Amino acid sequence: MIRQIIKIWALAAMLSVALYSGFAAAHGKVSLEADACVRNISGSMVHLSTYQPQHDPEAEYCTEIPKEGETLWVLDLVDQALRDMPIIIKIVRGSGQALSDTVTSLYSTNHSDGVIKGEFNLDEGQYTLFVTGEGVPPLHYEYPLRIQMTNYKDTFLTAVPYIITFLLLALLTDKLLKRRRMQH
Repeated sequence: MIRQIIKIWALAAMLSVALYSGFAAAHGKVSLEADACVRNISGSMVHLSTYQPQHDPEAEYCTEIPKEGETLWVLDLVDQALRDMPIIIKIVRGSGQALSDTVTSLYSTNHSDGVIKGEFNLDEGQYTLFVTGEGVPPLHYEYPLRIQMTNYKDTFLTAVPYIITFLLLALLTDKLLKRRRMQH
């Protein structure tokens, strides 16, 4: 009986490891159309990548930035038409209807390679990065940024398989122990 319980818990541990590695999803491994960091307006696409090499030199982020402080950003102008027009990039404190002061802004006219780079140093909180292509008509893209904020929904969704596994194991262990008591 004890051996059965040990086997069940060992199986649960292996299952948890398998589920954990399955949830590790990298930002850079999806197609452009499915990438959450791409904004598309009338076929004109831009892609935002953010990096914090002082914390994790390998990691690439988008709008969920894990730590406050120095953050490098790269904006890829996927559409050729965007490369030929002036681009305004502005970071504003807040999001949605609760926008407040502009933290930083950049006006770029020389980006024929389709890449605009920069860095920002933001405190914990919510911000919005606005990208405006000054064409006719102007193109407006928006990225909500969350700096060092826990996304409780994602955390909960990541934990659900572990919670279910634990509850099922507890139920099976309870049933086995009750059956064992009934046999004695």
